[in-house]
Amino acid sequence: MLTMNIPIKNKKEIAGMKKACKKTAIVMNKLSKKIEPGITTDYLNSMAEKLITELSCEPAFKGYMGYPKSICTSINNEVVHGIPAIDRVLSEGDILSLDLGVISDGFYGDMAATFAVGNISAEAERLIKTAKDSLYSGIASALSGNSLGDISSTIQSYVEERGCSVVRKFVGHGIGRKLHEEPEIPNFGSPGVGPCLENGMILALEPMVNDGDYMVNISEDGWTAVTEDNSLSAHFEHTILIWGSKPQILTDF
Repeated sequence: MLTMNIPIKNKKEIAGMKKACKKTAIVMNKLSKKIEPGITTDYLNSMAEKLITELSCEPAFKGYMGYPKSICTSINNEVVHGIPAIDRVLSEGDILSLDLGVISDGFYGDMAATFAVGNISAEAERLIKTAKDSLYSGIASALSGNSLGDISSTIQSYVEERGCSVVRKFVGHGIGRKLHEEPEIPNFGSPGVGPCLENGMILALEPMVNDGDYMVNISEDGWTAVTEDNSLSAHFEHTILIWGSKPQILTDF
């Protein structure tokens, strides 16, 4: 069943998605406990690959459109799609955005979170809190009967009221047997606009929030997005199920 090309999952598909998302959250939880000054982003990638294999899954990102690694590791002014590397060493005061996905029995899980590396500035703490809370404000708007624009406008309003900006170039998405399904979910927009949300839709909401302007550039590696004004950026993402009177967060950890 499709609503404006948005897949509605049946019970079997929902069960498969819950399993995939739970495994994704397990990997994220374990990675988060290893983040400290002195480790490399390549170490986190290797650890993620090991954990994903142990969970009888596959990395969703590796090889996707040519992406070379299993997770994305974006540091400080890097917004998304940072490529893990042996020479990328985390330092005291950095902020690190981890984005990861797994494939479990043909279903995809996807999530992201931003973490402090040691002690960080009050500015960085405020940015991380704003980005995280904006995601949860968007999730609260993901109710059957609401519009897609209700999610987008809620996230945008929350972020801008706190003096930050939402990235326009990248958006959230539907997810299921493909990593990216319909619909695209901008983190900006107007309430009441777009398709109506229905029970059984599974969406990956992911605000990317900059401490400065929302403009970004793509680095020479062809993947890493960085803030145009060199400001800090934070990224949070959950895969959610629209169901009943309250959305279910499938990647909670």
